[in-house]
Amino acid sequence: MRRVTLAMVGVAIVALFAGAVAVSAQDGEFAYIGSKGCKKCHLKQYKSWEATPMATTFDKLKAGEAADAKTAAGLDPAADYTTDATCVGCHVTGMGKPGGFVDIETTPELANVGCENCHGPGGGYTQDGYMTLDNKEYKKADIVAMGMVDAVSGEQCTGCHNEESPFVEAGFVFDFEASAGEAIHEHFPLKYEH
Repeated sequence: MRRVTLAMVGVAIVALFAGAVAVSAQDGEFAYIGSKGCKKCHLKQYKSWEATPMATTFDKLKAGEAADAKTAAGLDPAADYTTDATCVGCHVTGMGKPGGFVDIETTPELANVGCENCHGPGGGYTQDGYMTLDNKEYKKADIVAMGMVDAVSGEQCTGCHNEESPFVEAGFVFDFEASAGEAIHEHFPLKYEH
């Protein structure tokens, strides 16, 4: 009797998990893969991003880092902000979202502001049959349907670059066009048409 009950519980758990995955895919909520998951196909973009402040923004939360900026913002430069929920979300990828950053021990690959902050969680559009090294014939509409952000805009930036940030003054308005050149990667033409 106990084996039957355990087997039924196991089947129920598998069914719930399968249902959760299906609902998640329907809702467009896919897991994050981290910027290194993008690197294998987009090496030039990755290297360009790696040279931006976004690639090291998590480090700025560490004690002693960015001391002048923290002092100017009224923050304690000797404090460690790497676990401060009011700070971390703007220095990582996908915090609070399915498959997003949890903490530096659990999801170190999602520390820093990475590719998926702008392009959406890659767990959907990098699956087999979509945007992969094996499928150079993928269609852009198909990967957009699987969660890739088609057109990056200032809205992706203003979730963090706004007046609530301790590093800007009252009345701050984010200028996407002016900031794009220094904060994001250089754009290179894709090798294949999509």
